[in-house]
Amino acid sequence: MMCVMAAVMEGPLADLSSWKAVDCSIAKAMDLIGTRSAVLILREAYYGTRRFDGFASRVGITDAAAAAQLRKLTEAGLLEKRPYREEGKRTRHEYALTQMGRDLLPVVLALMQWGDAYLQPGPAPLQLVEEATGAPVRVEVRSATGKEIELEELGIRVNEDYLRKRRERSD
Repeated sequence: MMCVMAAVMEGPLADLSSWKAVDCSIAKAMDLIGTRSAVLILREAYYGTRRFDGFASRVGITDAAAAAQLRKLTEAGLLEKRPYREEGKRTRHEYALTQMGRDLLPVVLALMQWGDAYLQPGPAPLQLVEEATGAPVRVEVRSATGKEIELEELGIRVNEDYLRKRRERSD
């Protein structure tokens, strides 16, 4: 028998049928990076790819698709274009992660960790380690106190600051 576990929806969120996920941050994030090529371009940026040709070839997409995704990620603020010029050639651009793009790293690593656990037929092809010590690295959900939080221990409540700002905008 399967045990149903879920986050604890608090206050007015407890009755799921009585509210809609307005301004859902997950939906907004998926609108931005919800395609395979967008996530793989970010993967490549984390791995050190900087130039257009590298993104297109390593992700295995057409130049047009790479250009569209790089433009979208740059306009959204995840990547920034920086000019470079090789001797005897015209100025071109390379792409570097912004802080916003760097802050997405745990999300991409969590996808990798989940894929390693559930989609690989054998051992994971890559291992995440702390560079200085070689200690394994994992993505986890932890409270501010450092306690690892399981799904059924996670409380979700309405953010009063969000409600206050929303009321201020409508006044």
